[in-house]
Amino acid sequence: GTINIQHIIITTMMIAATTISRMASSQAPKVLRLRLAGNSTSQIKNNNYMKRYFSDKTKEAANTTAKESTSSSTTATTTAAKEEAKKTTWWNNTAWWGTAGAMAGWGMSGAAIYDALESSPELISLNMTGVLLVYSSLFARWAFVVKPQNLLLAGCHITNVGAQMNQLRRAVEYKKENGKDDEVDDIMKKAGATAAAGAACVLGGPMVQSALVNANLGFVSSIAAAEAGPFTVHFWAPMSKWMISGASFMELDRPTEKISLAQYTALTMTGFFFSRYALLVAPINYTLCSVNIALFGSSAWHLGRKIKADFLS
Repeated sequence: GTINIQHIIITTMMIAATTISRMASSQAPKVLRLRLAGNSTSQIKNNNYMKRYFSDKTKEAANTTAKESTSSSTTATTTAAKEEAKKTTWWNNTAWWGTAGAMAGWGMSGAAIYDALESSPELISLNMTGVLLVYSSLFARWAFVVKPQNLLLAGCHITNVGAQMNQLRRAVEYKKENGKDDEVDDIMKKAGATAAAGAACVLGGPMVQSALVNANLGFVSSIAAAEAGPFTVHFWAPMSKWMISGASFMELDRPTEKISLAQYTALTMTGFFFSRYALLVAPINYTLCSVNIALFGSSAWHLGRKIKADFLS
């Protein structure tokens, strides 16, 4: 009986040990898997944190670089503006010369209006009046298209067209009243021919220019395509001013009592201011510069004679 009891106890202990061993074996992978899973979740969280951290640092660095770049750009722009301001003086200030030239032009318009109110029509030069009509018509257009645009100048020339038309009317009426119909007819024929030629140039000019440019004629095609070439108002406006200078040069011995002090003062000032202004606009206009030098000289000659005769003699 004793052997059987011992045998039973030993067998039971062996079975228990075996059972515990199997249970331990079956639980070990689960614990390992839980640990691995825990480690994996923690690693993912760490990785996400590091990604966010480095992303934030990258954005911060980019923002800092952008701010520094903007600051440098602003500083450079401000410095350039200051340097440009230092370089800009009255001598190379386009707005100053343009305004001064426009004011001189307004003086010319005012002179015509003043002469219409105060001066006798016998003092009106039909040649000069006709030239001034063409001149102001062209320069009204030039002032509108030149860079920078000069609306003050355009306005003064439009006003001058009206004023010179009134002067022409007064002169024609005076000559007719005094039996000078032949002289009036001659002036009207010249005016009609000038108007017809001008209309033909305006209408046919673009076609002729296009043909010359497309013909590839070398220098001729280059001249035709030029910004201030003969098919643009940048060329013809100065040429009309040559007519004013020419009219002045043709009448260098004109009696001083027939010289308008107001008109020739305005023309002299116009020639002076535009000699410089022509070199500051775009496109640069050397023709305009040269004609204004000539206009200044011829008008100053007549003005000097007038002042001498009226105030110094």
